[in-house]
Amino acid sequence: LAAEDAGFYEHEGVNYWGILRAMVINLRQRRVVQGGSTITQQVVKNVVLDSERSYRRKIREALLARRLENELTKDEILEIYLNEIYFGHGRYGIEEASRDLFGKSAKALSVGEAALVAGIVAGPEKFSPRHNLAGALDRRAYVLNQMVQKGFLDDKQVALAKEETPRIVPAVETNNELAPEAIQIARKMLREIAPERAALGGFTIATSIDTRMQTVARKSLRDALLAYDKRHGLTGKLKMPVIPAKGKGAAEKPLFSGVPSFESHKVYVGVVVGTDDAAGTFDVKVGTAIGTVKLADYERYNPTHLAPSAFASEGARVRVSLLAPLLPAAADGVAPKVPLRLELGPEGAMVVLDVRTREILALVGNYEAASGGLDRATQSRRQPGSTFKPIVYSCALHSKLFTPATLIDPTPIAFGNYKPANYEGWKGVEPIRLREALANSVNVVAVHVLEDVGPATVVDWGKSLGIRSTLKPDLSLALGSYEVEPLELAGAYATFAAGGVFETPRLVKRISGPDEKELELPPQPPSVRVLDEAESFLITNMMSSVIDHGTAQRAKSLLRPLAGKTGTSNEAKDAWFAGFSTDIVAVVWIGYDDGKPLGSGETGASTALPAWIDLMKAAHEKKPVTDFPKPPGLVTAKIDTHTGKLAYPDDPDLMDEIFLEGTEPTEVSPVMSPDAGVVDGGAGDPSDSGESEP
Repeated sequence: LAAEDAGFYEHEGVNYWGILRAMVINLRQRRVVQGGSTITQQVVKNVVLDSERSYRRKIREALLARRLENELTKDEILEIYLNEIYFGHGRYGIEEASRDLFGKSAKALSVGEAALVAGIVAGPEKFSPRHNLAGALDRRAYVLNQMVQKGFLDDKQVALAKEETPRIVPAVETNNELAPEAIQIARKMLREIAPERAALGGFTIATSIDTRMQTVARKSLRDALLAYDKRHGLTGKLKMPVIPAKGKGAAEKPLFSGVPSFESHKVYVGVVVGTDDAAGTFDVKVGTAIGTVKLADYERYNPTHLAPSAFASEGARVRVSLLAPLLPAAADGVAPKVPLRLELGPEGAMVVLDVRTREILALVGNYEAASGGLDRATQSRRQPGSTFKPIVYSCALHSKLFTPATLIDPTPIAFGNYKPANYEGWKGVEPIRLREALANSVNVVAVHVLEDVGPATVVDWGKSLGIRSTLKPDLSLALGSYEVEPLELAGAYATFAAGGVFETPRLVKRISGPDEKELELPPQPPSVRVLDEAESFLITNMMSSVIDHGTAQRAKSLLRPLAGKTGTSNEAKDAWFAGFSTDIVAVVWIGYDDGKPLGSGETGASTALPAWIDLMKAAHEKKPVTDFPKPPGLVTAKIDTHTGKLAYPDDPDLMDEIFLEGTEPTEVSPVMSPDAGVVDGGAGDPSDSGESEP
């Protein structure tokens, strides 16, 4: 009252002298710069009106303030004011402000603490004791002096209050480890639709995140990354992992020389130059700069909690990135140390969607679950490798140029200047059916298919499935050479799982303001049918072969109908698994931010698939087993496994194959001699590289 409206209990809701004074100042400035509002008027503005600065709004405010004074008591009006006023940092009301700043209820505040809180009202950002303690104390002094002048306190009480040293409690981070990536996206949307109000906080945002699913997704990805760390000796005493940069025996990344720059996750190789066990840190020389790593932040690599001197020997090489820009040298010529991030192991991302609603149930963009960290699920693009092949093959089925039984030559050949190779586990040279080519990730076949369907056609097809990232119409597209976001890939796979209808994945369900009124969200793009139900079922059925007898046979342990695809980019820089059940779509990516190869034996099947299996196992626990529904428009025919044609009588190598109606074979296979070899190559090796070398 002393600082804002000392005559509150005397006036009738409007301070006419204050309004006249404000009008004179505004006329001099030729714009509205001062309001002259009473507490009653501020209640009207906060609860009923908006914050527009105009004479029309001020007149309405004054009229409503008089009416409010007739309807409520002064104490009731003051109570509303104290519970609605903004105190910065997203805190509304004196109770929230008191607990946020001092960790106790407003009624337990001392005079000095209460005056400091009251002073914040004039400028929540300007007088925030967290950001500007000196300014907050000056404002507190003003409030206390006003209390003396207005007769609320005597000089002795104010003197004691001015001597109080405010003990501000540490800020409670509202972003917990559950889903900081989702919070980041939600806040971005809020800033887009209410840029001015968003800065004041007090909003409630409801997302589609399933807390149990999010917890499982985080743990599944972390377990996969920890398993990688163990395989490559990245835990315990620091040692630079020797993984060839390219080819066997290649030298590791050399020590960085020069001035490092602060770019998002730009990785450097530095050398340890000192340790401090008391501070729990060790220093790293990165070119011309010296930085510091806080070891307690990296339990992933130090599970036994070694002291810095035991963990990081001087002279050891270490991969790091800068967490802040380099600062200029001080007056004595010594540059301050920059905080560093350890980059020993790869990072990962996981996206989980609900097939029916396309709501994002889980979103994991990094190992650390750090607020403000890089969200690799939505902010990074990486080569999808062979996980892009179902997009190519679904386009081929849609074109009616190919069926699952179409035979294609897998022999490596040159397509002009482009000569793709099959991964090392594939030894077949005879023509192979399209289904088996997908199951065993045969690269040359994918390029043949892309060439026949048309790269430009597949680019447009990918866009219709929600791939917003740049795709170019060349033959390397068949092997996933163009980078995509994990969320984009999840949206495309969800289209297959949902019968061919694409819908944009969504996270934010509703946003309510401090007044509990819902904000209007950006309109959701309309759903689009990309494939008909028969085509969608057929590509799903072909992807089921990847798990049944192809590169992802480990997923058979889940004992339910599933479909998916492994993917490993060129030189094993990216490991993927993308797949779905009738209910859930999940995509996993693992790789180094700077494109460092994951190393020998690291593939989509060995590196990413285990996280996907763990997630799907937990997601379907106690849920009934459901099969992908088979729609009309399909026919089943018995074919010869070697030729893809209709089986002949007493054919010993026949199988049931599914076709789009009208594309089934009509020619009967010739009788094969008893010693005819197996031409579809068998199940193949349960690994995948999906190398894409444009």
